[in-house]
Amino acid sequence: MTPRELHLEGALTAEQLRRTGAFLLKHQDDSGAIPWWRGGQLDPWDHVEAAMGLAVLGHADAAAAAYRWSARTQATDGSWPMEQRVGVVTEAASDTNQCAYLATGLWHHHLVTGSSALLRELWPAVDRAVGFVLRQQLPGGEIAWAVSADRRPDTFALRTGSASTLHSIVCALEIAAHLGHARPQWERSAARLHEALVERPESFADRSRYSMDWYYPVLGGALRSDAALGLLAEQWDTFVWPGQGVRCVSDRPWVTAAESSELVMALDAVGRTDDARRLLCDIQQMRDDTTGGYWTGYVVDDDAVWPEEQTTWTAAAVVLAVDAVTGTTGGSGIFRDYAWVEDDRADDAAS
Repeated sequence: MTPRELHLEGALTAEQLRRTGAFLLKHQDDSGAIPWWRGGQLDPWDHVEAAMGLAVLGHADAAAAAYRWSARTQATDGSWPMEQRVGVVTEAASDTNQCAYLATGLWHHHLVTGSSALLRELWPAVDRAVGFVLRQQLPGGEIAWAVSADRRPDTFALRTGSASTLHSIVCALEIAAHLGHARPQWERSAARLHEALVERPESFADRSRYSMDWYYPVLGGALRSDAALGLLAEQWDTFVWPGQGVRCVSDRPWVTAAESSELVMALDAVGRTDDARRLLCDIQQMRDDTTGGYWTGYVVDDDAVWPEEQTTWTAAAVVLAVDAVTGTTGGSGIFRDYAWVEDDRADDAAS
């Protein structure tokens, strides 16, 4: 059941969040897999995001089933296909960031439940996944964004994906330390990745029209303090539409609930709590209170939802944002508290 105390004053009641939990459960397959919607596409990142939402909403067993599905379906090299539908692979390439995200989900599950049992059970899957991802690290420290179906790594990196991967490696290191496993090579790789993100932004393919490329170095923990605040201020007016949400891309009148929720968590991580709450309240216009789900996006100029879909990962992102700003569960600080730049392992890795 949804914890009764999980709510957002003036915007979301506990009962509404219970309906969101029911929405997520409705779309989870019996196997534990969580596609975008039942019968729809599934990618490993959004599957984990949905599982995190389930854990926050009190459905820890359903979340654990999702993670066990990930472990069962992992390839021997530690990867997952970029897309599948009802168990049939429809895109065999592997996105490195998507593969790394299992570590974030499992550490979050531990923080929410207080149990280490699932960490111990699925540690081999985390170990393989991080190994796969770090084998794709480029000479400059950034992570190649994908590996093709014939297992050739791409030659370029994405800032968003690499920033998210850095956070996942930090979570993987937390898991390793908790279970008593030393992984100094992960620390060295994380330090190189952090340096690329902070010192060499030109190392990444230009995706500057996308809001995710703007805020993800903060959300992923590569930046904190004045550097993070400065970065968020730089393009605030470009991407934030007052009263509406966050644009997915700078040149379109389209705001999305997931990007808005992620910015909420980035703002929370650097202490801009009032802005975070205001933005989270704004995007409740994209909620469908009948289903408990959220529309993926809203075209402001047309006063229309688009696309006409309610995805599990969108609902989960909103739930995670609510938890972040209210501090309701033990996992509320998953993005706030696990930043490489504030981790004293950074100094150790450099020595």
